[in-house]
Amino acid sequence: MRRVYFSLLGILVGLIFWVLFAVVLRDGLAARAVAKNPGANAITTPLAISFTPTLATSTPTVPAIPTSTPFQPLTFTPTASITPSLTTTATFTETPLPTSTPSIPAAASVPGISGRWPALSLDCEARSAVDWAAYFGVYIEELAFFNSLPLSDNPNQGFVGNVNAPWGQIPPYDYGVHAKPVAQLLRAYGLKAGGVSGLSWDALRYEIAAGQPAIVWVIGRVGRGTPVAYTASDGEQSTVARFEHTVMIIGYDETQVTILDGDWVYQRSVKDFLDSWWVLGNMAVIWDD
Repeated sequence: MRRVYFSLLGILVGLIFWVLFAVVLRDGLAARAVAKNPGANAITTPLAISFTPTLATSTPTVPAIPTSTPFQPLTFTPTASITPSLTTTATFTETPLPTSTPSIPAAASVPGISGRWPALSLDCEARSAVDWAAYFGVYIEELAFFNSLPLSDNPNQGFVGNVNAPWGQIPPYDYGVHAKPVAQLLRAYGLKAGGVSGLSWDALRYEIAAGQPAIVWVIGRVGRGTPVAYTASDGEQSTVARFEHTVMIIGYDETQVTILDGDWVYQRSVKDFLDSWWVLGNMAVIWDD
């Protein structure tokens, strides 16, 4: 509508210009005629030009400008405050600590224990088990014990592979067996055997100080090794290692551990023993009251 309004205004201004131009032109022509004929008596009646411009009767409509409403601040009506309430109160009960912690002597040894070399290439677990049982007064023939172990590709469930195979392989190839099946079979013979993993050094020393040898899973002649993650066909995961081996711990002091390996007794530093024992997760068979 603004464009229409300015267009009409332009037309009006143009018409006024032309009217003024006509008047000026008329007066100029009359003056020139008088100058040429000064004595003439004739009276010249000037041409009267009458022009009444006609504007459109329609009045342009200017759109209404929205009337802004002054800003009204929001009003907030406070409601009743909500106070959280606990329906129950947690009660923490501390587990009472032992009134006295069994003391662990700085050195201890298990007297009167002996062992023999394994009869087969990979039956060190069976040999360690029957020597351990003999110390507690239960005598088991080595091959009878081995033949009673279950067979499996999972060392946590049974013996893996061929017992006459060369040493140093890992499952599913010829390997050996872990603590749990050995302890289960020893219990079948009436012994209070427990197959454990994650045993601490203090707990192991406590067993020795109590006069109870422990079968432990180490690497080779208590040397270094590398843990390997293994998943058996039943889906159970375990840690295995090349040159898995069992020995018995029969003594310790502040710097050394005494080891019974078959019929061979030798020492290793505490650090070297712990490094070797760690590979298979501090696994052991202990006397379990």
